[in-house]
Amino acid sequence: MAWGVIDDESIAEAEALIGVPLRRDTWRWVTEATKDAISHFAEGVGDDNPLWTDPEYGGSSFWGTNLAPPCFLYAVDGTTVAPKLAGVQWIYAACDWVWNDVIRRGDEFKVGSELTGVERKNSSFAKLWVMQLGRVDFFRPDGTLLAQATSKIARTPRGEHLTKASNGTPKYEVRPPHRYTAEQLDAIEDEALNEPRRGNEPRYWEDVQVGDEIPAVVKGPLTGTDLVGWYSAVQGARPYGGTSELVYKYRRRHADFHINPTTGARDSAGRGHLEVETGVDVGMGGAYDIGPHRIAWCGHLMTNWMGDHGFLRRLSVEVRRPVLLGDTLWWKGTVTGKEVIDGYHCVRVDVLGITQREEKVSWGSAEVYLPSREHGPVVLPVPAAA
Repeated sequence: MAWGVIDDESIAEAEALIGVPLRRDTWRWVTEATKDAISHFAEGVGDDNPLWTDPEYGGSSFWGTNLAPPCFLYAVDGTTVAPKLAGVQWIYAACDWVWNDVIRRGDEFKVGSELTGVERKNSSFAKLWVMQLGRVDFFRPDGTLLAQATSKIARTPRGEHLTKASNGTPKYEVRPPHRYTAEQLDAIEDEALNEPRRGNEPRYWEDVQVGDEIPAVVKGPLTGTDLVGWYSAVQGARPYGGTSELVYKYRRRHADFHINPTTGARDSAGRGHLEVETGVDVGMGGAYDIGPHRIAWCGHLMTNWMGDHGFLRRLSVEVRRPVLLGDTLWWKGTVTGKEVIDGYHCVRVDVLGITQREEKVSWGSAEVYLPSREHGPVVLPVPAAA
């Protein structure tokens, strides 16, 4: 099979794996929600909620222990399901998370995965590319299903067509980092430092109204340090296989790499997140953010709002346009619905990620279960079939 080629043969090879249990990397960065693993993840997201990080606070909380942020499971498995198509670029395009329970300090995890679909696509930038759909199941050691993540991974050929359409129009504008005024930077910093967190005060379902605005969480201006912090939280020294001999073994097993145009050597497929030149080469307009990181920021938005007594049941987010180094992202939300589902008091929220340029770069929805004044707290776990 030709490396870096999308054609009928390579697509058929990937399609043959639909429904087949896939091997997941058994050398994981996180296998247990320890105090340190939770704290490191919270630092990588920029979320100092004491429910995650303060043992004394967690012990006196409704849960009687520290919890991990819902998107902590990205440190257990990155949820990318993109087998075959060796050498073809993959882009994390979306994820639909469903949780059946909170993640408690001390929880251990097992993971299962399968490819669920391969969709052929075309655009002005590529006559043929594919979207791979996959599901990752997160289990506790006793076999209880804790959560499911259903992801979409875009597989696109590399090359000149990634940066310009057939009519010469750039896919994403190549531009220098945004220049802020001192006043704008002060305003961003003040907003970030004063974001409201509900904390231990219950937010009751009866008090929420359709049309309520979810106070924004602001992230940025994005720096390389932010991205390294995320890698440190979810992969440590192991993004794309590790370092030295370990990464050689990974690349020979997966054929997942990028050719460094300067040295000719095989290099990390994710280097475009940190290098402007490579980010331009792969069609993103510059060094750019990491999809799961952006989704975890949206999780931060929702847990701030719902408070310690709420439960994030679902988070479904599309990652559409890149957030470049130097950009600032605001995650916002609006309550769109309320209903009782099998006794659970559910609030539905539309979420939107928007940058300082007023670019809508992500959107999606969330479902939160809240305590009820009349019926009491949220009772977990939620039955997996609910």
